[in-house]
Amino acid sequence: MKLTYKIFLNKEPEGNYTVTVPAFPGCVTFGENPEHAIEMAKEAIILYIDELKERGEEIPDNNNTFEYSLNLDLA
Repeated sequence: MKLTYKIFLNKEPEGNYTVTVPAFPGCVTFGENPEHAIEMAKEAIILYIDELKERGEEIPDNNNTFEYSLNLDLA
């Protein structure tokens, strides 16, 4: 089974990266650099999915999720 998930990496002031996974509320992890953060996100997603399976809950994915960015001029 192939699933797709969006992740968001935010660079922290100290240089590390915080990763959130919108499809999974509360799924947050960290990495020392973008590559490490992505690997940590993969691990966190797998653990989250394993927990959902144990509970018999549906496993969401982002296959039908679209992302847009809005630019606002607040002059």
